[in-house]
Amino acid sequence: MITIFTPSFADASNTNAQNLTVKEVVVRLPADKFRVEMFYSSAPSARIAERPNTRLIRWRGRGNSVRLLAYCLIRRPDIYFFPREGPLDSAFLWLRRQLRLQTALVTYVVLTQKNGPTSEILARSIREADAVVGNSVYGSETIQQRYGVSATTIHSGINKQVFYPPAEGRGALRPQLTVLYAGSFQTRKRPQLVIREAARWPSVQFRLAGRGELERECHGLVQDLGLRNVEFLGHVPQRELGEEMRAADVFLLPSVIEGHPQVLGQAAASGLPCIAMEVYRPDYVVNAVSGFLVRSEAELSEKLATLLTNTGLRQAMSTAAFEHSLKFDWDRVAELWAELFESVAARRRGLGKGDGH
Repeated sequence: MITIFTPSFADASNTNAQNLTVKEVVVRLPADKFRVEMFYSSAPSARIAERPNTRLIRWRGRGNSVRLLAYCLIRRPDIYFFPREGPLDSAFLWLRRQLRLQTALVTYVVLTQKNGPTSEILARSIREADAVVGNSVYGSETIQQRYGVSATTIHSGINKQVFYPPAEGRGALRPQLTVLYAGSFQTRKRPQLVIREAARWPSVQFRLAGRGELERECHGLVQDLGLRNVEFLGHVPQRELGEEMRAADVFLLPSVIEGHPQVLGQAAASGLPCIAMEVYRPDYVVNAVSGFLVRSEAELSEKLATLLTNTGLRQAMSTAAFEHSLKFDWDRVAELWAELFESVAARRRGLGKGDGH
């Protein structure tokens, strides 16, 4: 039995992409081979709570880092999976080196840039890991170039029970075309560009799902431009997001800083042509086949116009997007993680026998 500790949350209400990924992986790991320990702060996902050999640790209002660090030192899990960048992770990395702990470190990197700032904790967790995994080919290449560390690529999967094409297909006539944005309202996501595109297409409905610090600014921009074709949806749970994607015609994500956004994979699985930025080379989008990867705001506007005015292209890209999404099956993703965990645990145990630690 391999024990995996992960500083991730099992909460049903937590839709953070990283926590969603961990939950989907954990629920598929064979319970007769893997014991999993993770956090919860509110009602945990039923699938996680019902999984055998799963220990859910309460995340309290304060004192978590000291308590959970002591827990790791006493329990000595085989693998510390997916360190974040908080005080618990920092302290664990320090003690792991000082005490030469046999707990293996598996670092999953979901956002790294060739240039720009990076945290000391992330850099340490990459350099000291027993295995480093990137969530896209570009991400893994960046890890190699920036840190000199070889990284495996394991993509995040897509929940096909939630994200799937509309039953009537994309060829059905709709009374009004819809462009969908889903993501946090942060500067790097550039939701304002979606609103400015709405001003160019008054006959098209633009729907924005998400919350964040730029919400007030975006609402103000809609009022300043006098737009009536923009609707803010706020936080949208996964199943409702799937419904939004099936009702939309184009998915628009103008973000310039990303790891490998799951929302693009979810849109692809929903048969939704995507327009995203080329800079982070998302594997979920095949440029000019299932959508467009663009390099500038001008090109973003141009490709959006192409999709909105070309019904045949939208339909062809919809079909291609869904077919491409079949590569990102959660069951296969979980198998890759299970193989990696077994390999890392065996290697670390062999090292411990060999050097007497």
